[in-house]
Amino acid sequence: MDWTSAQLRSLVELTRRGTITAVAEALGYTPGGVSQQIAALEKAAGAELLRRVGRRVELTDAGVALARHAERILATEAEAVEALERTRREISGVLRVGLFATAAAEVLPPALQRVRSVHPELAVHSREMDVDEVYDAVAAGAVDLALGLDYPDVPLPRDPALRVLPLHRERFALAVPAGTMPGRRAVGLADTRDLGWILPAADSYYGRAVRTACRRAGVEPDVRHEVTDTATTLALVEAGIGVSTVTGLMLRLRASRFDVVPLRETVERHVVVVCRAASAHRPSVRALVDVVRAVPWSDDARVQDTGPSYP
Repeated sequence: MDWTSAQLRSLVELTRRGTITAVAEALGYTPGGVSQQIAALEKAAGAELLRRVGRRVELTDAGVALARHAERILATEAEAVEALERTRREISGVLRVGLFATAAAEVLPPALQRVRSVHPELAVHSREMDVDEVYDAVAAGAVDLALGLDYPDVPLPRDPALRVLPLHRERFALAVPAGTMPGRRAVGLADTRDLGWILPAADSYYGRAVRTACRRAGVEPDVRHEVTDTATTLALVEAGIGVSTVTGLMLRLRASRFDVVPLRETVERHVVVVCRAASAHRPSVRALVDVVRAVPWSDDARVQDTGPSYP
């Protein structure tokens, strides 16, 4: 059969996500592009793979059967790529990397400089994305690996098909407008009861993690501004609009004038690398993970990973 990996991946993602639009968002295509991939796959397979049901589509029996085999074909392809890389004397090839905004600003430049120095034959293509999308982007094959965030209070799902490798641990502090808490060496979340908060939406991992920590401390945060962008959040705190949680990596993103007060509670986030389990042993993937791990972070402690070391 004359089909491509991109066509098979589109079909597999359709079984997971249910709509052409969702597949397009996961793979970085347009909905029309996904429809073209599926149409080309139907032509190659000589069978109808989808049928319209109202505004949705569902797989035919032929589509279900092919999708099941497509997952194995893609896994075998990943093994073949790894085997080919192992025959080369130098680390080489192309890696597609997904990053959230803060990592793109702080981690990507030194990492790419290091790659250029120690692995000149390795090409890294990066794609900035919403931090809550990186896990699905790796699962969908839109990127080979990604830097993401994992919150102990709201952990990422653990899919056996994916690996989540810890890189760095950051502890949150409270950012408050200058002069709001003079002389305070530390503050408890319960002390923020009468303060207006600036946080991401409650359906985001970050938003849920901070709200969960506040509720555990017996207070419901008064979220007055739902903001995803870190630089915008810091600007609002600086302007005296409200308070928010910050980490060392976040503070490096934008020079700001406000007070940072340690929290009595331990509220953390972990910077992680997400990759597919089938690709975890690829020399290029391992080399890039090693480079990222060597990047200097803020003064916060690195993760002490008690699990097995990276293979």
